[in-house]
Amino acid sequence: MRKTYIHKEGWKIVLTTFLIVMSINLLTNFVFHAGKTVSWIVFIITFSIFSFITYFFRNPSRNIITDEDMVICPADGKVVVIEEVYEPEYFEDKRLQVSVFMSPANVHVNRAPIAGEVKYSKYHDGKYLVAWHPKSSTENERTSIVIDNGSIDVLVRQIAGKVARRIVYYLEEGDSIKQGADFGFIKFGSRVDMFLPLDTKINVVLGQKVKGGITVIGELPEKG
Repeated sequence: MRKTYIHKEGWKIVLTTFLIVMSINLLTNFVFHAGKTVSWIVFIITFSIFSFITYFFRNPSRNIITDEDMVICPADGKVVVIEEVYEPEYFEDKRLQVSVFMSPANVHVNRAPIAGEVKYSKYHDGKYLVAWHPKSSTENERTSIVIDNGSIDVLVRQIAGKVARRIVYYLEEGDSIKQGADFGFIKFGSRVDMFLPLDTKINVVLGQKVKGGITVIGELPEKG
């Protein structure tokens, strides 16, 4: 049986929420002396909020797929974009974009799609358009990280959504990362874009539900 942990980004808010919930219920029962019906309503509402916060920051243990010829999924969610686009920030040429939308119910840990060295890492302040909006990739709060495996570069972009207001990432230029390793977290609904070589063989379809570190997004072109 696989274990589920609370992600390190969630401990502070989970503990804070727990203390607030405890305080509200203690005040309701022992200071305001609310009746049974009111006390139960307050308990159910506050416990539901605490349960959602704890569930949101879960980090289940997984058997991560590692294969240097494969691109693994960087996040849990649903595939919402598969198309050829012009990528202006780093590559300045055409790439194959694959995007995964994460609802608040999904695991929000972000994982490296390939292993390699970080060649580019940049945070952009921005808007909070809904994550599936076409312009969210270039106008929303976001980070762009390029990983080089020695022959191929892959850009992975964390994008804040309408609800998400904080992107966390741990990679800087010059860092090395293993395939499937945790490189960041986006709080409360968001999206991750990948920009791959045009000749990448895509193994997923639009609308498909995927899992970070497990689903194989595509097969990389042969080296050289």
